[in-house]
Amino acid sequence: MFTGIIEELGEVVDWQPSPDAARITVRGPLVVSDAGHGDSIAVSGVCLTVIDRGDDWFTADVMAETIALSTFKSPRPGDRVNLERALRAEDRLGGHIVQGHVDGTATLLTVAEGEKWRVLRFTLDAEIAPLVARKGSITLDGVSLTVSAVGDDWFEVSLIPETLAVTTLGSKVAGDRVNVETDILARHVERLVSIRGTADAGPLLDHREEGSER
Repeated sequence: MFTGIIEELGEVVDWQPSPDAARITVRGPLVVSDAGHGDSIAVSGVCLTVIDRGDDWFTADVMAETIALSTFKSPRPGDRVNLERALRAEDRLGGHIVQGHVDGTATLLTVAEGEKWRVLRFTLDAEIAPLVARKGSITLDGVSLTVSAVGDDWFEVSLIPETLAVTTLGSKVAGDRVNVETDILARHVERLVSIRGTADAGPLLDHREEGSER
């Protein structure tokens, strides 16, 4: 579990593809400073498990489904990535609850410069459109953001100077793709509504025990 508050800009060191997976090595001195085998690190929004590490790098396996759903088609050495360690129970929740389970990707359509911010407009796939709402939370390349506007097939986020400076979003140009994770609460609401809407669906939740009253 993560919060979408990026701790460090890392760098891809190596990418070794295989028929049904790949192995990635990333340089990130901060996130590996206290990492152990089996720990989770979000790499541009994708939750990966540390299988090996050195003083300033770690290696993780990337499964075929993750490659298919994310921008991890063929990362190149030197590519910059957003890094975040898993949330500790006592940490502040500075962003929102992020799982590191990417729903898909979005393509940057336009970049509008403001006096102290930048507005990015992205494509919005029909499959996840119901989960994206104005003023709702969304995660792009692992960054916790608020949707500032949304249309039928697009959405916008407004980035402050800090976000532009400390994440990869500051260097994005039209045509670039980002990993998208929708809000976990929106996912569950959509699922509950879809089940409730089926003709043969019974009660979704019933916490009452037989003979009890509330």
